[in-house]
Amino acid sequence: MTQEITRTEHSVPTRQFTVLLSPTRRGARLARLLTAAHLGDWGLPTEPAANIVAELAANAAVHGRVSGRDFRLGLTVHRDTLLRIEVTDTRGERLPLALGAAADDAESGRGLLIVGALADRWGVDVGPAPRKTVWAELDLGR
Repeated sequence: MTQEITRTEHSVPTRQFTVLLSPTRRGARLARLLTAAHLGDWGLPTEPAANIVAELAANAAVHGRVSGRDFRLGLTVHRDTLLRIEVTDTRGERLPLALGAAADDAESGRGLLIVGALADRWGVDVGPAPRKTVWAELDLGR
């Protein structure tokens, strides 16, 4: 039996970049710099994507860190109209707080408020164990 798989053009990426980085402040900074460089080379706006990556990568370095395991940054552009940012770490049991769940006087927990304000959509995909991926999408509107 032959099964035909149909894909819409929107689902086929036109550009992709993936890199493993150390779960440190230096790795988070490098994620932001690499994002700005790749989007610039692709002729796409670098902001607010670089700010979203900075927040997600910092979270991976602080909350998703496991000794000896890197986090992964992924950038995918679909037909120059949609940018999907993914940051994957190996702490699948440590999920982000719900948007807005940080206390007003908390010293942390506001990074996802920034992601929510800058991204058109964002969310978390759990698995395969022990991983989780926090993702954000930006409509590029070209």
